[in-house]
Amino acid sequence: MSDMLTPTQFADLAESIAREAAALAARRRAEGVEVADRKSSIVDVVTAADREVEALVRSRIAEARPDDGFHGEESGSGAGTTGITWVVDPIDGTVNYLYGSEQYGVSIGVVRGSADPTTWEALAGVVVVPATGTVFRAARGEGATRDGAPLRVAAPASLAETLVATGFGYTADRRREQVAVLAGLIGEVRDVRRAGAASLDCCAVGAGTVDAYYERGINPWDMAAGAVVAAEAGAVVRVWEAGGTRSFLFAAPAVADELEALVRRLEADVLGG
Repeated sequence: MSDMLTPTQFADLAESIAREAAALAARRRAEGVEVADRKSSIVDVVTAADREVEALVRSRIAEARPDDGFHGEESGSGAGTTGITWVVDPIDGTVNYLYGSEQYGVSIGVVRGSADPTTWEALAGVVVVPATGTVFRAARGEGATRDGAPLRVAAPASLAETLVATGFGYTADRRREQVAVLAGLIGEVRDVRRAGAASLDCCAVGAGTVDAYYERGINPWDMAAGAVVAAEAGAVVRVWEAGGTRSFLFAAPAVADELEALVRRLEADVLGG
């Protein structure tokens, strides 16, 4: 394998690894899942399966691309020498996974640069839904697909007709702030959805099953792959600082500017500044 792959070749490799990882995650879910540890709060859980799946993904990447960098939720970062970084969430939606919900995914993104969404150049992203086998995939300049079928963002006619996905952080203070922002948002849009997996929310924007996804405080591994899917399907991706935390918006172009202005204003009202 050559040192530098095309975005499509990176997507091929990411998909192969993600499919294997998804099969492992599904097997472990069928066997039964228990909490292995807690991170930022009592509700921020990690399972043994999270760690096992990430170990599998990391080993497969190391076999195929030993000189690339790695940034994962469970096992941290490893520097590379190629300028390429693999940004991985082995089980995005761990609480859903714990509860037996199908709304969880294996997320593998490939970027040029460090694991910083404001500076990296996204090359490829794959999100596999283990419970259903659904594969979301995108490569820079090649578009996005779901199970091979092309994806395209929706085109809501107005902000009032915009369906917005969101999510909440794991600390009580963060959730209270997020709910306060949503209290101002929900009367201005069609409705709000909360599925519990950022990668799948990004893919939903690309697929047009929601019009936008907005959340504060998600991590690079949460959105690295899904952001490529959303962007290649035509979504606008915006990142900004709010109250010392990054806010992320993935939206249909028709409403992106108006929605961003609204949530920024609501954040300022809630957070100050």
